[in-house]
Amino acid sequence: MLRLGWFSTGRGPGSRNLLKAVMDRKESGDLDVEIAFVFCNWDNDEEDNPKREQRELFFDMVRGYGIPLVTASWKKFRPDLWNEDQAAWRDEYGKLLRELTGRYEFDLGILAGYMLWMDDETCRQYDMLNLHPALPDGPKGTWQEVIWQLISEGATRQGIMMHICTEEWDRGAALTYCGFDIRGGDYDTLWESMDKKVAESGLDAVKASEGADEPLFRRIREDGARRELPLIVATIREFAEGRVCIRGKRLYSGGEPLEGPYDLSAQVDGSLE
Repeated sequence: MLRLGWFSTGRGPGSRNLLKAVMDRKESGDLDVEIAFVFCNWDNDEEDNPKREQRELFFDMVRGYGIPLVTASWKKFRPDLWNEDQAAWRDEYGKLLRELTGRYEFDLGILAGYMLWMDDETCRQYDMLNLHPALPDGPKGTWQEVIWQLISEGATRQGIMMHICTEEWDRGAALTYCGFDIRGGDYDTLWESMDKKVAESGLDAVKASEGADEPLFRRIREDGARRELPLIVATIREFAEGRVCIRGKRLYSGGEPLEGPYDLSAQVDGSLE
């Protein structure tokens, strides 16, 4: 059985949906996993806490599953050091995180909507996977930055990947991914409309006036977002069923290191049908 360490900030429905998806498949016998703990970087008794109600729903879900809930408020931890040196603060917070989670044995960490940067030492000691909304050779940055860069480049494909967490944020090796076309069919009409707007006023003006509501942008985001949860589940299944493993921060299959990331597009697309 694969034992997971689950790291989440618990900000909203997405955090609950990710946890529920894995637990539903565990309870149905589809995934041979156990979640050893859920770690959250909020205690939920902070004074300045804009997501308190959403986080309490998440905490209730964790408790309902009988999973140990481990919390450590980043807001209350060493505010003096945060104000002086955030890199040093991250290192000290990482020590606390490892002290609290290290008592639970787990094989693989999943960052499921975890909104703090992991410190370097935790990245070295724990094998953890994070989701990035782009193909392995695609843009870096937030999902908004990724999509605008794809549009500016006139890209033909987009994707989602799971990469290993290393000291270089969002730069760890891609382990699994799925891809999809953003040309052809309805996309062509959206691209034609975008090209006209860019020709008239420039891409920056389109970004400023429409932002995430721009139809092409929104369609790319929707098609990517609906693949995120299936990719996470498919990736966990590959590890749980022993087809892949991590050794020395590299992905192995059948005892041999893989030269590139594992393409799970077929599995992900199949789960969408």
